[in-house]
Amino acid sequence: MQHTTHRSHLLARPALVVVAAAVALAATGCAKSEDDVSDGKNSSSAADAGQKVVTPKPGSKSCTIDAYGAKKLDLKGATVGFSQSEKEANPFRIAETKSIKDEASRRGVKLLTANAQSQFSKQISDVQDLLAKGVDLLVIAPLNSDGWDPVLKAAAAKKVPIVTIDRKINATACKDYVSFIASDFVEQGRRAADQMIEATGGEGEVAILRGSAGNNVTTERTKGFKEQIEKKAPGLKVVFEQTGDFTREKGQQVTEQLIQSKPGIKGIYAENDEMGLGAMAALKGAGKKSGDIKIVTVDGTRSAVQGVVDGWISGVVESNPRFGPLAFQTLDTFTKGEKVPQDVVIQDSAYTADNAKQDIGKAY
Repeated sequence: MQHTTHRSHLLARPALVVVAAAVALAATGCAKSEDDVSDGKNSSSAADAGQKVVTPKPGSKSCTIDAYGAKKLDLKGATVGFSQSEKEANPFRIAETKSIKDEASRRGVKLLTANAQSQFSKQISDVQDLLAKGVDLLVIAPLNSDGWDPVLKAAAAKKVPIVTIDRKINATACKDYVSFIASDFVEQGRRAADQMIEATGGEGEVAILRGSAGNNVTTERTKGFKEQIEKKAPGLKVVFEQTGDFTREKGQQVTEQLIQSKPGIKGIYAENDEMGLGAMAALKGAGKKSGDIKIVTVDGTRSAVQGVVDGWISGVVESNPRFGPLAFQTLDTFTKGEKVPQDVVIQDSAYTADNAKQDIGKAY
């Protein structure tokens, strides 16, 4: 998966609403924290914040219902199961689930949902339960990339197509699942590195707050960041890496340890906003001032973008969670017998000091 090349200063690209033509896929190939803002302010910008598909490369692989071995059906009469991986303790998951529910409601599709509460064993049993309840189609936001064989075998036996979003299942496309819809996580890491290089001048020691282990998001965001640093700023050295499990609390704890063990640290790359906001809280608690240690994050939540406005966060690479329209358009196109891409890549925006204030209404 690959986006178009990004300029080093990372001006945010417009995140346009997906329209049917843009996603005619055959043709184009945890509870909120109290300080999270979600009151609908600047809602006029929300219409510009939907997912837009990056045009697939020539020769990109596609999938059809005949190749998959399922039967054509009318999506309007189908029952769709949605498995959410994590307890909704961060705005990404809240926005993701809301988008799926809103699109199902808009289309008049019956939707059954389950939340694994960040427990992989529960997610496996959740999906097995959805299959037992007779869902015709599945949308899964996986907690981990491995360990899905029991679900894949059960779904195959019932000929239930699966679309995965956000995190990848390590399995065979157009055999075990239909399509994977997500951002280009390696590219997100590269773009975060570009923002860190700009914020630090390309010199000094930096730390990485890694996401949870066992999924492709963490692996790929780390890979892209390190590769870009090595390529473009050899004077910037990664001297600390530790998981913050994609949570604010753990991000704060790890950062408190970091500033004790590495007092000269110049920048922190947090692989999601929640860890970045935890890092910000740790720096404030240690008496640091905004800008003393540069923070770059990935997601695009309202609180993180406000952190950019306030000067505590240097930049945010967006990871758009509004999967509903794309997921259901993919299912609709597929169940009609038309081609869909095996990898549907989303074009993400970015927030910097240049645009954060005016574009905060696009955040979630």
